[in-house]
Amino acid sequence: MSNDPLLQPYRLKHLTLRNRILITSHEPAYPEDGMPKDRYRAYHVERAKAGVALTMTAGSASVSRDSPPVFNNVLVWKDEVVGWMKKLADECHDHGAAVMIQLTHLGRRTRWDKGDWLPVVAPSHEREAAHRAFPKRMEEWDIARIVGDFADAAERMKAAGLDGIELEAYGHLLEQFWSPLTNDLEAPWGGSLENRLRFTFEVLGAIRRRVGPDFIVGVRYTGDQDLAGGMGPAEGLEVSRRLKESGLIDFLNVVKGHIDTDPGLTDLIPIQGMRSAPHLDFAGEIRAATGFPTFHAARIPDVATARHAIASGKLDMVGMTRAHLADPHLVRKIVEGREDDIRPCVGANYCLDRIYQGGMALCLHNPSSGREIEQPHEIAPAPVKKRITVVGAGPAGLEAARVAGSRGHAVTVFEAASEAGGQLRLAARQERRREMMSIVGWRLDQCGKLGVKFHFNSFAEAEAVLATEPDAVIVATGGLPHTEVLEEGNDLVCSAWDILSGDVKPGASALVFDDAGDHAGLQAADLIAATGAAVEVVTPDRSFAPEVMAMNLVPYMRSLQARDATFTVTWRLKSVRREGNRLRAVLGSDYGPMLRDRLVDQVVVNHGTRPLDDLYFELKPLSSNLGEVDYDALATGGSQERLINPEGRFRLYRIGDAVAARNTHAAIYDALRLVRDL
Repeated sequence: MSNDPLLQPYRLKHLTLRNRILITSHEPAYPEDGMPKDRYRAYHVERAKAGVALTMTAGSASVSRDSPPVFNNVLVWKDEVVGWMKKLADECHDHGAAVMIQLTHLGRRTRWDKGDWLPVVAPSHEREAAHRAFPKRMEEWDIARIVGDFADAAERMKAAGLDGIELEAYGHLLEQFWSPLTNDLEAPWGGSLENRLRFTFEVLGAIRRRVGPDFIVGVRYTGDQDLAGGMGPAEGLEVSRRLKESGLIDFLNVVKGHIDTDPGLTDLIPIQGMRSAPHLDFAGEIRAATGFPTFHAARIPDVATARHAIASGKLDMVGMTRAHLADPHLVRKIVEGREDDIRPCVGANYCLDRIYQGGMALCLHNPSSGREIEQPHEIAPAPVKKRITVVGAGPAGLEAARVAGSRGHAVTVFEAASEAGGQLRLAARQERRREMMSIVGWRLDQCGKLGVKFHFNSFAEAEAVLATEPDAVIVATGGLPHTEVLEEGNDLVCSAWDILSGDVKPGASALVFDDAGDHAGLQAADLIAATGAAVEVVTPDRSFAPEVMAMNLVPYMRSLQARDATFTVTWRLKSVRREGNRLRAVLGSDYGPMLRDRLVDQVVVNHGTRPLDDLYFELKPLSSNLGEVDYDALATGGSQERLINPEGRFRLYRIGDAVAARNTHAAIYDALRLVRDL
């Protein structure tokens, strides 16, 4: 048996877990009609097959009709969920993994205009900032009804053959009772800590009476809200002791912080640029004080940190949830001694930010996660070996090279720059986003092991491409910034890329016109503001940086607000003209003929990119498919069979920003699904 602390079994009550790594409860928003159907099951089964000890499903599975999901959660108040969860549990069990589910009532953390348009309920009328609904203060009959709903849901999960359940407390109804900030009920449900915990123990007691003493039950909760007027660490520790001493639960899953605002959520579930494992020591203190089985997860992205968490005795089980979105085969690679092959989680948080904006969880650089059925993680070897030439070594080109190499093809990559990375290299120049280079580094390492040949400092002409005698050419040349958006003064502005690259130095005062809404605009503004310059970010949208999304926006806001940056929405940059040694920027509105102006030293435009596609169009008439893509095959995982020009010597495709300005995930997804069947 291995001596690796992570690979030691752990006994939780009657259940033996095969190692110390779990996937904590999270909702990837894959359900269909509230049910965990094929996509949902395939996601968890992939990770079970690869060796994870425990997969916890359904972050925030809803126990009551009046707890409608604000994103696509599992509805465990419906009887039909039993069959779907049984299929998932049975298949994961077949591969040796234990399965649990997280149950919750969201309380005020939802909206009244979701689901059946029922009133939101909570132990006070206080609105949660994140979801904005003013709740009804709960009555006795609400409490009795919801206690019964928890018990019903637990019974359904036991009937489905799950190994246990976890109740979600932090931010949700259970904790809303705990915290004096959100509970102004009178006794016996409010006031003293004992009264504020009464609802939780009523729920746990009802569950135990329904499922019996052997079924595993735990609670995921915060031991410190880290919020003025809320539950502090002393009260949190007392809650921990009382949970243990109740005899009603079998493990604690502890976090630290609050999630009622975007900044609070981001501190509790940190993203890139923030400290790894920031709450691990706190969780260890809870374990030491209670002597009770303790789980924890909060930005534990790498094996070394997870190993330390177990070896140091801080945790009994360590959660690596986003890390398993990036690489579902993480545990298998540890077992096989292949830790350097693990696809790294870069903390980009594309997964969670998409969920909170109504999409399904996707990993920024593993497009197979969530698409296990149509885009399997394993790349099948090609029956016939070919020569594949890739032009461009940004994320799209590197993924194309990696996938082609994994197929067994002979791969040649041309890159005009001296290093790989493309736009990611610009993004990673900011210290807070330097982890983005792991997307590049991992692919370079994999390509090296696959024998991919790179030619750097090589601006590929058609002649050089043809000299490789390719069977297929993948054009991944990316794009260049587009700044010619003004009625007057296009020659007086610079691009966000100019600022990020250092080609243009920040001015003493700058207007950043962000009409793309992605990271580049805010990164440029942040870099300029860091010099002490006055910065105004202007956008024609009704909110700024919508492509950055909620949790990724938090570090920008903290930095820019601290430097007194100004944010102006619903105004469009119309023109720029010189006025002495400064620039007069004129703003207009899409809402009417209003005008404003600004006098600044610098105007920066972020308006996306335009494809760098000259090589593609030069090669197009020489190709057998004339560059055409079969979209039906692309969308369904089929192979590209277009033959339009029988005289053509190779197939030709372009991917990523060489097609149109999109994001890193789109570029990598293009490459994966086009190349995996070449």
